[in-house]
Amino acid sequence: MSQPTLDLSPKVSDEVRQTTCYMCACRCGINVHIRDGKIRYIEGNRAHPVNRGVLCAKGSAGIMQHYSPARLSKPLLRVGERGAGEFRAIEWDEALAIATDWLRPIRETDPKKLAFFTGRDQSQALTGWWAQQFGTMNFAAHGGFCSVNMATAGIYTFGGSFWEFGEPDWERSRFLMIFGVAEDHDSNPIKIGLSKLRANGAKIVGVNPVRTGYNAIADEWIGITPGTDGLFALALVHELIRTGRIDRDYLARYTNAGWLVIRDEAGPDDGLFARDPDGNALVFDEGAGTLASHRQPGTRPRLEGEVRLPDGRVAVPVFSLIAAKYGDPAYAPEEAAKTTGVPADTIRRIADEMAKVAFEEEIIVERPWTDWKGERHARMVGRPVSFHAMRGISAHSNGFQTCRALHLVQILLGSIDCPGGFRFQPPYPKPAEAHPRPAGGSKPNTPLSGSPLGYPLGPEHLLLEADGVTPQRIDKAYSWEAPLSAHGLMQMVIANAAAGDPYPVEVLFLYMANMAWNSSMNTAGTMAMLTAKRADGEYVIPKIIYSDAYASEMVAYADLILPDTTYLERHDCISLLDRPISDADAAADAIRWPVLPPDRDVRGFQSVLIDLGARLGLPGFVDEEGAPKYRDYADYIVNHQRKPGIGPLIGFRGENGGAEGRGAPNQAQIDRYIENGGFYATHIPDEALYFKHANAAYQDWAVGIGLYDSPQPVVFQLYSEPLAKFRLAARGRRSPQPPDHLRPVIERCFDPLPIWYPPFEGDRLAARADADFPYHAVTQRPMAMYHSWGSQNAWLRQIHARNFLYVPGPICDAHGLESGDWIWLSSHHGRIKVQIARMEATNGKTVWTWNAIGKRSGAWSLDPHAPEAEKGFLLNHLIRELLPEKGDGMRWANADPITGQAAWFDLRVAIEKAEPDKAVTSPQFAPQKRVPGQPSPPGRLRYGQEWSK
Repeated sequence: MSQPTLDLSPKVSDEVRQTTCYMCACRCGINVHIRDGKIRYIEGNRAHPVNRGVLCAKGSAGIMQHYSPARLSKPLLRVGERGAGEFRAIEWDEALAIATDWLRPIRETDPKKLAFFTGRDQSQALTGWWAQQFGTMNFAAHGGFCSVNMATAGIYTFGGSFWEFGEPDWERSRFLMIFGVAEDHDSNPIKIGLSKLRANGAKIVGVNPVRTGYNAIADEWIGITPGTDGLFALALVHELIRTGRIDRDYLARYTNAGWLVIRDEAGPDDGLFARDPDGNALVFDEGAGTLASHRQPGTRPRLEGEVRLPDGRVAVPVFSLIAAKYGDPAYAPEEAAKTTGVPADTIRRIADEMAKVAFEEEIIVERPWTDWKGERHARMVGRPVSFHAMRGISAHSNGFQTCRALHLVQILLGSIDCPGGFRFQPPYPKPAEAHPRPAGGSKPNTPLSGSPLGYPLGPEHLLLEADGVTPQRIDKAYSWEAPLSAHGLMQMVIANAAAGDPYPVEVLFLYMANMAWNSSMNTAGTMAMLTAKRADGEYVIPKIIYSDAYASEMVAYADLILPDTTYLERHDCISLLDRPISDADAAADAIRWPVLPPDRDVRGFQSVLIDLGARLGLPGFVDEEGAPKYRDYADYIVNHQRKPGIGPLIGFRGENGGAEGRGAPNQAQIDRYIENGGFYATHIPDEALYFKHANAAYQDWAVGIGLYDSPQPVVFQLYSEPLAKFRLAARGRRSPQPPDHLRPVIERCFDPLPIWYPPFEGDRLAARADADFPYHAVTQRPMAMYHSWGSQNAWLRQIHARNFLYVPGPICDAHGLESGDWIWLSSHHGRIKVQIARMEATNGKTVWTWNAIGKRSGAWSLDPHAPEAEKGFLLNHLIRELLPEKGDGMRWANADPITGQAAWFDLRVAIEKAEPDKAVTSPQFAPQKRVPGQPSPPGRLRYGQEWSK
């Protein structure tokens, strides 16, 4: 009997469409396999510059994200009480008419009464511009509760930052330190990079209270006490200076180490730079023996010693201040060890290892180059030590200065944008001076004069009312409470609006921001604020418009729902104007496009926003006759020009598509991107690859493709003059001046040199006799999840359907706990009941859990008794947006006082063993109702069955 022939040829799909993943902020290239009008498989695009074909669990599971039963299917209008989740489905014309009717009178009378905030938005170039044209300064994205410290500290220090603005030199680095890095962000490039370092024999050191993911594969793990990374870094600085192992030539050439700081304790310029009549900072030129502008070619700045200025005042170089400050025994390893939990010998050894790699294993690239002063260099010298850091260091009340401390270590070693060091990604570096100042002063029917977000250079750039004290913004960004809040304070919007502080708002407009659950401190309190009513029975926040693709917890608290598409059904633009996909060797951007049309009555939020802009007659959204200027977001991507020749995308510009960077709109541009795999990359010339901050070839190249209008060389700011200006204001010697109660905190925290101070919550609790919260509590995100939307995903839920509180052995032993026990975890603000698991690979004073797993019962179309609801939990219930009272009548924000970054990881807790009663986490809330159009939760979700009904 003959055997049938087996056909083993691949039949994965009939068609492959290439686009960009949205399952995290990595933005990898993906191949979407489609057959019979349905997605069958998603894999990595091997030609894509971000991931080179590598794809994580999240990216592969995008298929189940697209077919999630939680997808919204129709615009909705609230018909019951806010929070009850009762809606009626409406048509788009009605929804957009309602939104327009709510927004138009605000623009005509007082535009700041619109608070427009976006969460996981990757189109901030559009959303920010829309807010500017509307005339409201009350706009920001999620950065204030994510990583504003990291970005802001980096920009003010050296014109770049970790994460999207830079990366380690994965090819050449010999020593990598990672600080506070979890696995959810940028996971595929990091995995690729770590594998290269491993193959090259480099050492990897992980600094994190928890040893998971990248820290688990590191050659050395340093289980630091949360919130003390800055002190650890400054102890490294102490050792480098003590042993003289710093790159003095690098400091003299590329930093402000030689700039002269005025020492005049009674004067208005104390702590500011001495400048020439043209405003250039002065140095003392050792070669000429005279004062000179730092811009003058051929200068050899003196790094130490006092200088007498022509007016008789004394000035000293920045490096003299650095040597004096960090040479103090307070920064010695023995002292740092008491707080960080890192042994003094370990600190000394790490400093020694870094220095040996930097100076004994230097890399020489025989490539001549010219710096911005016109000086020619025969070669490129590399210090192969690199750092990478993420939210773990950012989300503390000392995070801004901690980030600056890490950068100080790198700069002292000379390892920024050199072969083997930390490298900039275009469009960075870009100094703070090259960024816009934040624009305020909303006026009826008038766009703002500039972007609502920016980088202040002193108190004169704050957004304050005429009294010099009252904040203009609802989140109090750019006020004395958070002067350098470059990304806004999204975590404070609802609390401030509910309190009418500094004023009430009329409409809260949110996009993809789950503020009723995972994205809020004080979660239960936030839900109460969203439903609070005035004495007349009207809601304190009168109208809430919300756009999302899924039935998140926030949906129940909105009045009008504008349903978004999934990322595979819309156009998106990953732009150099916003959050590009560049690497250190190339400028790159990308698109998403509808690989499948929506099968529901939904529209991409960006297109909806453009439609609303036209209906409102916003300048730039209508033509001279008042007709809509753009059909939709795709049309905007192609035809919008931020300035002549500069648009959202750099590739295939010009009428024939032959230009890059600068050029007229090309009507076939999106088609060309699709043909090219959904991305465009242009490589940096060889001479411009390193020392971008000072490299004339890079500066000229960047101008040529439209990254800058003119060269923007960066002098690294070891000493921050903007911080010195704020401190002068606190001392009463610069206007405007802060209110009296904020002067001490500005004096303490706004040191122009990086410092460390204890995180505020622990410091405040230590002063309270009635409080005993001995343990730190932090969260991390696993590689298979990204914020709250991952745990609705049928495939990803098989990996993480619930979370435990991981408790180190010493704490378990002290409380008689074993894995599987239930405990009460309490903070100064709240109390939750959770199940624990013992874990030894964590700091002995720290408990932790995976974030974003716990869900409200009934949300996201999950069964009300799903493990995410009954076994999962959030630490958010223990965290408040305000610090514990300290008896001065003020309620201080639980945030970094410099940037306003939410201090999620300052949380202090106590543990009490719970009785073995019902094994369900607490608190629990009434199940969220299903909205119209959503199916009942399936008993078992299988690809090709329930989702297709």
